[in-house]
Amino acid sequence: MADGVPDTETAILDAALAEVLAHGIRRTTASDIARRCGIARQTLYRYWPDAQAVFAALVTRELVAALPAEAGDSADLGELVALLVETADRVRRLPLVDRLRDTDPELFARYILDRLGTSQRAIHAETARRIAAGQRAGFVRAGEPPQLAAMVLLVAQSAVQSAPLVAEWLPEGAWRAELVHALRGYLAPAVGEQR
Repeated sequence: MADGVPDTETAILDAALAEVLAHGIRRTTASDIARRCGIARQTLYRYWPDAQAVFAALVTRELVAALPAEAGDSADLGELVALLVETADRVRRLPLVDRLRDTDPELFARYILDRLGTSQRAIHAETARRIAAGQRAGFVRAGEPPQLAAMVLLVAQSAVQSAPLVAEWLPEGAWRAELVHALRGYLAPAVGEQR
């Protein structure tokens, strides 16, 4: 068992990831996942009620794993923005994100237009915590941390999901640089507000 997660649960999610990368979500069934994992389908159902629940857990696992491992607070705005951009870039580079963008765009649309997922809530909470710490240190502008974090989430999420659309104008290095400018400009205190 690693990090409190049973080995079978991890193996099922690893098998689901392999199946989704190979075939996409729509073409992956609980039977496919169980077969790849080497378990009976009934064993899979002891952990999740259906394939959709496995996919939700998989996406959450992959996206939450992209969050920074270090819990320490940033020393200044540049460090905070660099951390946010690095996290967005890690999400952008996830093979799962690329595959879902290509094979299951309606899934992206659901989490952009209709509802917040567990991973989005976790990312928002961590961002709000870091913003509040930056406000206490005086390098993030005033405002409600959950509101500022929500806008950061929207900006970063849009930048990640739409990056391929603008790749001719924003190749990788430019994408990162422009996201730095966008987030720095948004989070920086006004001139009279700085400590």
